[in-house]
Amino acid sequence: MKEPMEIRNELAKHLEGGEAFMTVEVMLKEMKFEKLGERPNNLPYSFYELFYHIWFTQRDILIYSTSENYKEFKWPKDYWPEKKAPDTEAEWLELQQAYFDNRKELSVFLLNPENDLMKPVRPGTKHSLLREILIVIEHTAYHNGQLLIILRHLGLHSV
Repeated sequence: MKEPMEIRNELAKHLEGGEAFMTVEVMLKEMKFEKLGERPNNLPYSFYELFYHIWFTQRDILIYSTSENYKEFKWPKDYWPEKKAPDTEAEWLELQQAYFDNRKELSVFLLNPENDLMKPVRPGTKHSLLREILIVIEHTAYHNGQLLIILRHLGLHSV
């Protein structure tokens, strides 16, 4: 049985966030390039490190769900950047664009009714498209809260 398109639309909306928390778009606008590498108040990650991690994990799940040539990455090494901040603003903007491009690609894949939500995305697993989408939503929401905490500790967001 095919799932109603409303379910797919709702999931796509949650991929973008903002239903129960501040969107990453708003946080990115509030973040200052000069402060990307700061780890305030002994927090273990900088804003950049967390955002990179969100992007990489989303990208990994996108590739896992859509590519026949998926190659597993090494946890935790590959999922976190080697540095606290990007070297240039251009590098920072490229990472942001990659995040939004990957999110859009995942959403397009999700919204295609030919891609069964309940069918395993990889042979030999029980990992459905629904499971993978929910992991991206949950993972992003979890780390968005941490991004907001960093913004607040850096004095860039007061609410």
